[in-house]
Amino acid sequence: MLIDLPLDTQGGTLADPFLRSTSVQGRASIDYQLYVPPGDSDEPRPLLVMLHGCGQTPDDFAVGTRMNEMAHRNGWLVLYPAQSTQANPQGCWNWFKTNHQERGRGEPALIAGLTREIMAAHRVDARRVYIAGLSAGGAMAVILGRAYPELFAAVGVHSGLPHGAVEDANGAMAMMRSGQPTRLPADGTAGNADRPTPTIVFHGTRDMTVHPLNGEQVYADATSGVAGVQRIENGREGTRAYTRRTHVTPKGRVHAELWLIEGGGHGWSGGDQSGSYTDWLGPDASDQMLCFFMAHPLGDNRA
Repeated sequence: MLIDLPLDTQGGTLADPFLRSTSVQGRASIDYQLYVPPGDSDEPRPLLVMLHGCGQTPDDFAVGTRMNEMAHRNGWLVLYPAQSTQANPQGCWNWFKTNHQERGRGEPALIAGLTREIMAAHRVDARRVYIAGLSAGGAMAVILGRAYPELFAAVGVHSGLPHGAVEDANGAMAMMRSGQPTRLPADGTAGNADRPTPTIVFHGTRDMTVHPLNGEQVYADATSGVAGVQRIENGREGTRAYTRRTHVTPKGRVHAELWLIEGGGHGWSGGDQSGSYTDWLGPDASDQMLCFFMAHPLGDNRA
């Protein structure tokens, strides 16, 4: 059930509506903000769910990633769930707890339920629903992509961590520091898919908060069991060099990408410095994620 609050407007150059509301699901509830591009559209629109990092708010995350600008340009809806400090004092998604790592439980169920409510209340293209996040939000996006492959067509992960590698806060800190799991992830993909969800990953090589090995493991999990070859490209965008790995299936489809940003820290590559945890010197992660998502509608990720 959605409880609508008055419309607000986002600051900056765009004056488009930002709907602030709450979803109540049984005994649980979650606040959120929804960016709706201007104008009426007869065609269903893509929906992107954006999960912020620790200590961030939806407003801050929207500014830092500039995702609303991208959505304005392309006619997308963007949903920003907000983590409650009652659920986590630092405002982190609880990706490291076992009761929040599975389908039908905890925060994954809450976010998936919210996504479905937005789809029911707005004109959304069910084949083009995506999820992305930063840091703890990136780790939770990985979980949602695995747990609900029939809902999310593709996943974007920035400075995130792999699914199921830890089971408590101590394990999370160790994983963040070293990139080494404290327990073996479960085999296979949770949900009803027979292969990993298409995934694009960004990670800075000098990330001192979440070790870059985590990004490499997310990419490895996304390509596990998927036939294909890996291609490597070295380039430069902005003032940072990058190495881009792509996993290409026998039919020529790019199933997964890994962007390692040389010298990048713990921040959204190509983001706006007005927001927190951004690295404005590197490639535009928001633009690249949308390009990746556009190429991966649900049901069209065959080999």
